[in-house]
Amino acid sequence: MTGSLVVVATPIGNLGDITQRAVQALTSADIVACEDSRHSGKLLKHLGISDTKYLVVNEHTERDACAAILDAVSAGKTVALITDAGTPGISDPGSVVVRAVVDAGLPVTAAPGPAAFVMALVLSGLSTTRFVFEGFLPRSGTDRTERLAEIVSEPRTVVFYEAPHRIARTLADLAAVCPADRRIAVARELTKMHEEIWRGTVGGAVEHFDTNEPMGEFVVVLEGAPPRAAASSDDIDDAIDQALAAGLSVRDAADAVASALGVPKRTAYQATLARKKGAQ
Repeated sequence: MTGSLVVVATPIGNLGDITQRAVQALTSADIVACEDSRHSGKLLKHLGISDTKYLVVNEHTERDACAAILDAVSAGKTVALITDAGTPGISDPGSVVVRAVVDAGLPVTAAPGPAAFVMALVLSGLSTTRFVFEGFLPRSGTDRTERLAEIVSEPRTVVFYEAPHRIARTLADLAAVCPADRRIAVARELTKMHEEIWRGTVGGAVEHFDTNEPMGEFVVVLEGAPPRAAASSDDIDDAIDQALAAGLSVRDAADAVASALGVPKRTAYQATLARKKGAQ
């Protein structure tokens, strides 16, 4: 008889957000897999749950912990997986464990609940029809530059997390590559006593956080980019010539042009091939 892994979402601040299913899952679990037993122990104590067996599953131990979790579930035990706050696997440990249990053909279920990015999105006042979640941005280097460029050109609403000591810099970096009038919402301390949602423009956000000390964990919600005007054949040819002059191969030049101008890759490739042959 096999047990199961139960992914349990816990409050992101307000303990009143715990669900009955989450309480039941934590009460009946044979093992609670958590990031920090001291932190989670306080939550379980608040819920009146005692004599809990913990297994530490954090960013450093997640892969190593999979074997113990698989053994427990295979032996018929129920393992409840939680993080310090929110839904496991969302910018927190959890996805590696879930993948391991799924690959082993063992049962996985969830007690759904809070996720900060969902709350920020619905409170932002921006479109929720289509959106993309970016987690935390790279802290520096080419990866950060490329990610910011992708975010600015993304037509869907973009949501990402940021730490208080980096929020001002991130907003400034965003303003450097984004129209100043693009709408944005910056949420902090969601569900907590000092919850705040600042709404305005990218330019206004930079000014606001330059003069107001950032405190708490932040969620940024950025309006999607407006539709790009269709590129003309002259625009495509000029971009191809520049890419080829820079030494790119036909395929790489076509990929660069397709990404920059928003044209189909097949179209860009055929046009690049034609320009290359014409120049020979």
